[in-house]
Amino acid sequence: MTITIVQAILIGLWTAFCFSGMLLGLYTNRCIVLSLGVGLILGDIPTALAIGAISELAYMGFGVGAGGTVPPNPIGPGIFGTLMAITTVAAKDKISPEAALALSTPIAVGIQFLQTATYTAFAGAPGTAKKALQNGDIKTFKLAANGTIWAFAALGFLLGLIGALSMQTLTGLFALIPPVLLNGLTLAGKMLPAIGFAMILSVMAKKELIPYIILGYVLAVYFGLPVLTPTANGDGLLTAVTSSSVAGVPTIGVALIATIFALIDVFKKPSQVSGETKTEGDNQDDWI
Repeated sequence: MTITIVQAILIGLWTAFCFSGMLLGLYTNRCIVLSLGVGLILGDIPTALAIGAISELAYMGFGVGAGGTVPPNPIGPGIFGTLMAITTVAAKDKISPEAALALSTPIAVGIQFLQTATYTAFAGAPGTAKKALQNGDIKTFKLAANGTIWAFAALGFLLGLIGALSMQTLTGLFALIPPVLLNGLTLAGKMLPAIGFAMILSVMAKKELIPYIILGYVLAVYFGLPVLTPTANGDGLLTAVTSSSVAGVPTIGVALIATIFALIDVFKKPSQVSGETKTEGDNQDDWI
């Protein structure tokens, strides 16, 4: 698949909006959102959602940065991984969503360094904005206050544009990857969502939540919870279909079971926390 100049510019604008949107409080710099935009622009939403969904599972955990660390940026799989999967979908050696996730991870790490460098370059912007506001210089205040947002938008536009224009060259390089190595990357990509969930559990899991974790595992494995897996249809496009070892256990049923336990946990808590009475002292204080 060949990406036109207009499509490349639109992908750049979409990346700029999503990358700078996180500074505006918008939930746009996520894999599934980035992938959906690329799918709409290139006209292949099923493939885009397939790579976006599997990437979102992994990056839900990668988004939990310990301390001041910056996790890999979702633009890697959201833009570059989606472009890899869509541009090779009609090729003989097409890139699966799992392989695209694995191949785009180094790019996501590289974008992480660019993001950190941008934050560092504009580290003095708050002080400059405050000083300009005190001096009544509104123009300088606006530039300093919004400079980081515009810098992220420009960086996102360049990343999206370069990624779209370089896909034809990268597609030729992907064709040189041996099938054995490509299968290994696919297996590595399948492991990344599990690693992402493990990272979430390492931060959020408490001993009180362990029974619910075990319950979810039992419902998924022993009761045949349907799993969405990307497969290719007759046209070569990837579609998400439901597969299950045991039929008759819909996902909505498992969600309702989880809702029941959540409501039980909420209702068993006291509605009002009784105030703790504390005396200021007794009849015989030590200092008397």
